[in-house]
Amino acid sequence: MEGILRFLSYSGFANVTAGHIIMILIGLGFIYLAIRYEYEPLLLVPIGFGILIGNTPFMEHAGLQLGIYEEGSVLNYLYQGVLKGIYPPLIFLGIGAMTDFSTLISNPKLILLGAAAQLGIFTTYIGALLLGFTNPESASIGIIGGADGPTAIFLASRLAPHLIGSIAVAAYSYMALVPIIQPPIMRLLTTEKERRIKMKPPRSVTKQEKVLFPIFGLLLTGFIAPGSLPLLGMLFFGNLLKESLVTKRLADTAKNALIDIVTIILGITVGASTQATTFLTQQSMLIFVLGALSFMFSTAGGVLFAKFMNIFLSGENKINPLIGAAGVSAVPDSARVAQSEGLKADPSNHLLMHAMAPNVAGVIGSAVAAGIMMSFLL
Repeated sequence: MEGILRFLSYSGFANVTAGHIIMILIGLGFIYLAIRYEYEPLLLVPIGFGILIGNTPFMEHAGLQLGIYEEGSVLNYLYQGVLKGIYPPLIFLGIGAMTDFSTLISNPKLILLGAAAQLGIFTTYIGALLLGFTNPESASIGIIGGADGPTAIFLASRLAPHLIGSIAVAAYSYMALVPIIQPPIMRLLTTEKERRIKMKPPRSVTKQEKVLFPIFGLLLTGFIAPGSLPLLGMLFFGNLLKESLVTKRLADTAKNALIDIVTIILGITVGASTQATTFLTQQSMLIFVLGALSFMFSTAGGVLFAKFMNIFLSGENKINPLIGAAGVSAVPDSARVAQSEGLKADPSNHLLMHAMAPNVAGVIGSAVAAGIMMSFLL
């Protein structure tokens, strides 16, 4: 009987709390959204299942080495890649190997939309300060507005490692909800006439330009914000592997096997880090609210700056403001949203190739913003 009672005391039934139940329901919600509506399934399925793993109750501090925060546990070892900022640069390597910068090279003024869409980062930074977060914590929360999960994790690992779980889950949640969050803001800030604007096709880009872009891109961004080197160095390296055409095997590995493996481990560990006893705090709730506001401000910043640019452009050079929303670096979902909204206004208006320019510029912009914040706050 003593053995049975001991067994029961170690079971999940004896250690479950209301917080565990709430987090398990959230994890199931993530999995449902990923499978039923295909919202970022490559992210939400691992994160959702990780939430289930992290919130299956057990007797903590009993020396079982099960929880992600218990030193010596397998999950804790895997989580070190998040805490030390190892996984984000590897993901950027894969993104670089998948990314085509041709549209951005052919129309470089669109990089300004990627910069404008970082508005939410800095407005949320100020808002977090006003709510009592420290400077480093506020910067880490603000970067959610860049809609770039790896960048958010990387910056938080440097400035506010105790908030990584909340920041990572918020960043990836809003990335997955791009098709829901962005369209109402885009329609609110644009007229029917503006949504019908057709942009001229981008010019053809030479192989030499494609090869030189990652080299000069690295040097320029590295000199501006050296703190962004771990991310942008890998991004541009991955792109050079792709565009050089002489390292096809390496590019294929980076954009397929490597990024898939890292995404699985990152998703599971980030999800497991939402352990109810550690995760469910007032700070976490505030981070989710601030993250949503950050994302909205970033979307609005990109759209409004595109409208501002049109004041100085004429005729076929005008920009469809919808692509400004793609400046948040949720690649390629925010570009697809711009395409979808453009087609609703005019079924013959295809904006995807144009939207990819501010979209990839947003990836660069959010990493540069993170590097600048690191230089001030580390």
